[in-house]
Amino acid sequence: MRRLRTYGFVAGFLVVPLTLYSVFVISPYVQAFQLSLTSWNGYSSIVRYVGLDNFGRLFDDEVFWQALRNHATLLVVLPLATIVIALFLSFLLNLGGGGGVRGVWGSKFYRVVFFFPQVLAVAVVGVLFQAVYRPDEDGVINGVLARLGIEPVGWLIEPGLALWSVIAVMIWQGVGFYVVLFSAGMAAIPKDYFEAAALDGAGRVRLFFSITLPLLRDTIQVGWIYLGIAAFDGFALIQVLAGDKGEPDGATTILPVTIYKTAFSYQKVGYASAMGVALFFLTVTFAVLTLRTTRRERVEL
Repeated sequence: MRRLRTYGFVAGFLVVPLTLYSVFVISPYVQAFQLSLTSWNGYSSIVRYVGLDNFGRLFDDEVFWQALRNHATLLVVLPLATIVIALFLSFLLNLGGGGGVRGVWGSKFYRVVFFFPQVLAVAVVGVLFQAVYRPDEDGVINGVLARLGIEPVGWLIEPGLALWSVIAVMIWQGVGFYVVLFSAGMAAIPKDYFEAAALDGAGRVRLFFSITLPLLRDTIQVGWIYLGIAAFDGFALIQVLAGDKGEPDGATTILPVTIYKTAFSYQKVGYASAMGVALFFLTVTFAVLTLRTTRRERVEL
């Protein structure tokens, strides 16, 4: 009887959040799966089901494949660069001081500085870097290059530079969060490990690779998954930075932006939903494979 009362008490607290989650999260997913099987244009009262035809069209859609290639580049570069930079900065802030057991001078101030881009809205970051990347001499970077006698560079309009310019902004914005994440992980490592290794003559590099990195394995795994999911997103930033510039030769084409344009500019909601379903499975597959791979490596160790 007491157990039944406990279950009823817990269920009473869960019914409201589960209902809200079902309505605002699960329901849109179900509707997207349903719409992906139609040729609905977004405003007609007639919804015609076409089965898996939309998914078949994806295999012949060059824009879709270009977006996947760009996501592949993001998936490799964004997590790797962000984690490496964040690990380096975190190590300096926590263990880069005297003796290798405390941070550099002013580390608390640097944490605030590194985290500052996280408090800025993505749209604000996009507008900020529009001024930085302006293709004329009024741009921040091109203004410096002009003083050095170098011709202005079209950072966001040249196909070979556009995606890399966007990736640089994504790294700049994301590093601060992972500096804080990794700093918290390093703070949880007992200082005795570092002090004992330092007494044995281990330098900072040895401390990092022999103690810090192995003990941060789980935290790094979480960061890698977060950044991998971010590599499948990037909608707001790319839409602000490069969307109005026509995505030069598909250099900055990604699936979220393509889905948005297909649905609202071309009125192909059914086809856009099929792209959304494909993006959903790509993201879930990445997360599952990453978890399984790291778990298998941990078991083997």
